[in-house]
Amino acid sequence: MRYAMIMAGGAGTRLWPMSRKQRPKQLLPLIDGTSLLELASTRMEGIVPPERRLICTSESHRQALRKALPHFSDEQILGEPVGRDTVNAVALTAVVLAKRDPAAIFAVLTADHIIEPQDEFRRKVDLGFQLVEDDPTRFTTFSIMPTYPATAYGYVERGDPLPGFQSAYLAKRFVEKPDAATARGYVDAGTFGWNSGMFVFSAAHFLEALGRFKPTAWEGISRIGEAWGTPRQDAVLREVYPTLPKISVDYAVMEPAARDDEITVCTITLGIWWMDVGNWPSYGETLSEDGNGNRSNAPTTHLDSRGVITVSDDPEHTITTIGCTNLIIVHTSDATLVCPVSEAERVKELAGKVDPALQ
Repeated sequence: MRYAMIMAGGAGTRLWPMSRKQRPKQLLPLIDGTSLLELASTRMEGIVPPERRLICTSESHRQALRKALPHFSDEQILGEPVGRDTVNAVALTAVVLAKRDPAAIFAVLTADHIIEPQDEFRRKVDLGFQLVEDDPTRFTTFSIMPTYPATAYGYVERGDPLPGFQSAYLAKRFVEKPDAATARGYVDAGTFGWNSGMFVFSAAHFLEALGRFKPTAWEGISRIGEAWGTPRQDAVLREVYPTLPKISVDYAVMEPAARDDEITVCTITLGIWWMDVGNWPSYGETLSEDGNGNRSNAPTTHLDSRGVITVSDDPEHTITTIGCTNLIIVHTSDATLVCPVSEAERVKELAGKVDPALQ
């Protein structure tokens, strides 16, 4: 049967001071009063029934998540004791689903992306399921047609098309974040797509591959799987999960799988508008722009300012600027951030230095 898992374990520190440890970015009502996680939770309508959708998140976020998304039961929330990167979130999901349903096929989705149009996305995810249902040894990833030579994303190189599956190709290789010149070459080549971090796997075959490529992780995940559904479940999870090697699913599984004769790695090209809301400039792109390139989600008055992003969680608080250029201003009830747009990536560093009560 078909299942889906949304990865929602990120801390979102680049969106501080709004994103905090107890209220990470995926739960913030950033998009017209709706959270990114709420948007992600509806993407499988008509593809995967609600009762077969899961969320993998930090255990510390369970109560906040249940409050925001009450239709997800405790059994549908996989709470990580600590974050151990994406391969372990996927492996935990795989071992839980394989125990419930040995023939489980699941989509791995993300909680911090904006994707439009939804109908096109669902059609391509359905195609991803079809590929794995046709051959469970296939690993399917989704690549985004690049609109510029991004250096913040990994890339997937497309190989030969898969007969009978339009928009599906063999994946020749995975490339981590390139430098600017290399990224330009990828875009010009026309055979590379941004790696979206979304996949479709057979749970059983993913675990088999994990055992070959990352046996230490497989051993720990197998111990968790053996205890799952028993009175020892939570104790074993808390004991074993923090010991798992911290590594991404791309490094641990997808890259070696693309070189493995026993696994067919496929990529489906998504012709959609896709945005990773990972920092304030990317969030600014979701906001309307005035004639001077200023963007805001709150009452704002600018005098001779250009390229300013202003964000507030108080709709009655007005932000004003004079003569500012390419600036980020974020206001909350207990903290305010001001920095140049060019320094947006350092917000994560700053968030780790403020008073722990504000983290």
